[in-house]
Parts: sequence; structure tokens; C-alpha cells
Amino acid sequence: MDEREEKRRELRAKALQLPLTPGVYIMHDKSGEIIYIGKAKALKNRVSQYFGSEKNHDAKVRQMVSNVDYFEYILTDSEFEALVLESSLIKQHQPKYNILLKDDKGYCYIRVSGGEWPRLSAVLQKEDDGAKYIGPYLSYWSIRETVDAARKIFKLPDCNKKFPRDMGKSRPCLNFYIDQCCAPCRGRIRGEDYIEAFQQALDFVKGGSGTSIRELTKRMEQAAEDLDFELAARLRDRINALQKLRDRQKVVESRVPEQDVIALAQGESRTAFEVFRFTGGKLTDRESFITQGTGSDPEVRSEFLRQYYGIRDRIPPVVTLDGPCDGQELIARWLTDLYSAKMKRGKTVRINVPQKGSQKQLVEMCHSNAAEYLAQQSGLSGRDASALDELRRLLGLEKAPAYIECYDISNLQGGENVAGMVVFENGRPLKAAYRRFKIKTVEGQDDYGSMREVIARRFSEYREKQREGDNTGFGRMPDLILLDGGRGHVNAVQPVLDGMGLSVPLYGLVKDDKHRTRAIAVSGGEISITSTRKAFTLLSTIQDEVHRFAIGYHRQQRKKSAISSTLLSIEGVGPQRAKALLKHFKTVAAVGEAELSELERAPGMTKPAAKRVFDYFHGENS
Repeated sequence: MDEREEKRRELRAKALQLPLTPGVYIMHDKSGEIIYIGKAKALKNRVSQYFGSEKNHDAKVRQMVSNVDYFEYILTDSEFEALVLESSLIKQHQPKYNILLKDDKGYCYIRVSGGEWPRLSAVLQKEDDGAKYIGPYLSYWSIRETVDAARKIFKLPDCNKKFPRDMGKSRPCLNFYIDQCCAPCRGRIRGEDYIEAFQQALDFVKGGSGTSIRELTKRMEQAAEDLDFELAARLRDRINALQKLRDRQKVVESRVPEQDVIALAQGESRTAFEVFRFTGGKLTDRESFITQGTGSDPEVRSEFLRQYYGIRDRIPPVVTLDGPCDGQELIARWLTDLYSAKMKRGKTVRINVPQKGSQKQLVEMCHSNAAEYLAQQSGLSGRDASALDELRRLLGLEKAPAYIECYDISNLQGGENVAGMVVFENGRPLKAAYRRFKIKTVEGQDDYGSMREVIARRFSEYREKQREGDNTGFGRMPDLILLDGGRGHVNAVQPVLDGMGLSVPLYGLVKDDKHRTRAIAVSGGEISITSTRKAFTLLSTIQDEVHRFAIGYHRQQRKKSAISSTLLSIEGVGPQRAKALLKHFKTVAAVGEAELSELERAPGMTKPAAKRVFDYFHGENS
């Protein structure tokens, strides 16, 4: 027994002596540093789980447990007291393996530079540089979005060029050609026209789109009365741009006046959280977080909520989530107490998990942004990250399946029985890892038997590679195995994996009567995938690809078989000689066109055999 296993058993024995009462447990490493703090309704049950079988833990928990040298605990009178104490201790000690969020919400400002050609920008702090600063504001995201919108609507530059110094020295950038910049660098705009646009942009960031539209409409009507149609047209374009901005903002308006919408997306080793903050029914702020490790969605949501609201001054009356969280009623009670303490008034905080309607749409939008943020941090596309996270949720996997293998059997009435395996890594085909199999032990049309043989051969190769210390190709364990077939295929193959002591998620892909993917097969039935659009698209792509690959190999084998039978009909040409001829000349047509001397020099040929082959293709009855 190694030292680590001995330590784990020692800690488990101590954990089993804990009382079945609420409390907080504190994990320490060898140096005495606190590495994890958690709460429990029953300390004995919760703490002993950590030191049980490693198969029940994700990678993050396994790593944490491997570093635990000892633990201590604090008893509380209730689970709610344990939650409050846990939050306080985490904030105080900042343990390595807890979700840790930084309280980086500072003030921000709108900077108005001086000079004849002033600029607008969003900044995080004031400087003594002669510029004028408007603020402070609490949400940097909101201010940055407002300034960006003002620059685009009123066509102000956002480059680093200095005016009038850089006028006429270079070509305008792309923003000019897409009508988002008046391009002072061209030297063709009057200073008074620029100042007019700048002042309107400044009014917009100060008063909002509604005020700007009213003021611009008055000026447009006056310009039309004065027959200044050029100015009226310019003002009309700005009003239209502001109207479009307001229409886009309506998409993310909330019927609930004040709430936070929170969603998560999990990848192979990291979890992303997105928070939309609504005030007065409008999206006023958003935050993105990335944390190391994955886990069950309810547990991860619960830990995030405890951390996030533990460091925030503002508590909303409604928290809308993309799914349930552990201890939901307990956390709602805790948030209610925080709300009363921080907001100085009593109100019950409600945790909401919408199933349909506009709130559900807001949650889905929030989830898409979480997946996009995860993709940016992981080097994926937002579409792939979102599809893998949808698939993870659909199948109840611990982590997003970054490495997927899919298998299909192809034959014609039991003849030329073959299989194809395709691999998708991070949602994209990994063609270098595709493999083909000739079925060796199964005769006739027996897809179940053929699939069992393929899976057994593949994971026998895995064991051999592991013994060699090779983690590439068949030496890599997939995160998910898909079979082109229904529940019968899954039931036929699962015993093979169980017999080899392998725990890999295994599912079938079920097609409808039009050969389109319609569901995922499990040993106990089917899971509909029509409601998960991105996961549906990914699974359909995988199933189409494995079918194409397997049937392509089958046709190739049939063609080879037909070609070989032509050569085998020649006296003196057996399977080995036919194979050698095809390998040397590539095609039967090339064999038929070869000169006698070329046939005599071919590998494995004799002069009599070469003469018979030549006569076969060039004789009177050829």
C-alpha cells in the first residue's frame, strides 16, 4: 500500500468518527495551510465521502484530496449557521480549492479630452492630464458600451491618431468605409461639424438615447424648415441609429425590474459564469468569471452564489438561474439576510429557475455568453463550447466531452464486414485519429457482434498503450463513446466495457425513418435531443461523418474484392501474387497494359506466371 492510499484510509477512519450534525470542515495540507473550507448538514457523511472511492470525484476534488494532510471542524446549531460561517471563513482565508472571485468592482469615468478635436473614452481612474472626467460610475461594462455606441452613432474616431497633426497623412481605416467614422484623418471634415457631432455624442452619454432623440428631432425639423436639407439628413441618420440602438436594447429588457441572471458553462477542466445585472428592467451591468475545475451543476452554482454575493454590496430581490442549485432554500434565506443587512430594508430574496417565456430566453442568452467566454479562455469557438456544454448537461456528464469517439458498422448482407471510428476533439473532426476495422471474428450480418469485437479490440489496444506509457492515439481514453445504433447496440457493448473494468460514458445515436438523428439511446431508453439545438447539430454532424467514413471503407473493400477476383481467375495467380501485383501496379488496368518484361520484373512473379497474366489480357479471348 502506497503512502497516499494509507493517508486516505487514515483520514476516512477519522471522518467516520465525526458526528451526524451540521458544521463546517476545514482541510489543511502538510504545511498547515487551509486549502478547502466546506459546510455540511451531516459532517460524518459529507467529509467521509471525500476519502472514499476516487471514481466518485471529479479531477479537482481528487487533486484537493491528494493534498489533504489533516482536517478540523466546527459544529453549528443548524445548516444555515454553517453556511454563514463557511462564507465568513472563505472570505477570511481564501482557500486554494474553493471558488475564489475577486471583488474588483471599482469606479469608472467617461474621459473627455481637450483640444480642437476632443475624444470620448471610458477609463477606470482619473489622471491629472488636463482632461475633463464625468462620473464616477459603478459599471465599467455599461460605460464602455455607452461610449462605444456614441462613437459609432455620431461617427467619432476611436483610433490613436492625433488631430490636426495626422490629417492627410494616411488612408482612413475600415470604420470609415463601414460608415462608423467621419475620418478626420482625410482632412475633409470641418472643425465645426466635428464639434457638433461630438457635442451630440456627449449629450447622449449624459442623458441617454431618449433625450438625444427628442433634441435631434427638434433640430432636424428646424433644419428642414430652414431648407438646410443636408443638415436635416445628417440628423435623420443619427436619429435612425439611435432608434436601432433602442430596439437592440429592448431584446435584453427584463419584465422583472431588479434581478440578477446567472448562467454557467463547463468545459473539460474549467467553468465559466456569466452574470447579467438588471436595474429598472434594463441590463445595466454584466460580469464574466472563469474558475478552475468542474463539478455537478447544482453544487457549482451553490458555491458560486455563496462566493459572489459574499463580496458584493448589492443584493437583488430576485436571482434567476439556469438550473437548480444545492441548498436552494437555504441560500435564498441567506441572501434574504444579506439583503436586509446591506440594503437596509427587509425583503425576501427569491431564487428563480424559469422553464419558459421571456425569463427563460434571458437565461439562454446569459448561458450563450458564458459559453462564449469559456471558448475565449479555452481557444475554442463559442459555438463549439456551447454545443459541448449542452451535450454535457443533456447526458449528465461531469465535464464537457472534449474527446468523442463514434463507431459505425457497414456491410452488404454480411459481406465485406467493416467498421469505422471517427474522433471529434473540442467539437471538431480530428481526422488523424480516425480508424478503420476489418471484422475478423463475426460472419454474416451481426451488427451487435461486430460492434462488440471493435470495442474489445480498441480497448485492448488502449491497455497495451498504457503499459508502454503511450497516451496518444488508442492510448487516450475518450470522454464519450457514441455508437451508430439504438438501445440494442448499447446493451450489447456495455458488458464489454464492464468486463474490462472501464468506466466510459456510452450512448447510441438513433435515426428516424429518413436517416436523420432524432435521439440518444441509453440502456434504459432514449433521450430526446430536439430541444437542444446546438447539441443536436453536433451529434448529427458526428453521426453523418461516421456513416460516411464507414461506408466509404466498405465500398473500398468491395472494390478491392472485385479487382482481386479478376486477377485470381488467372491460372497460377493466387491471393498473395494478386496482392503483390496490385501493390506494384496500383490498378488492374495498369496490370493489363503492362509489357511482358514489366510483368516478369514485378515482385513475386515468375516468367511462366507473367506469360499467363500477359496472355490473359492480350490473348484472342481477352
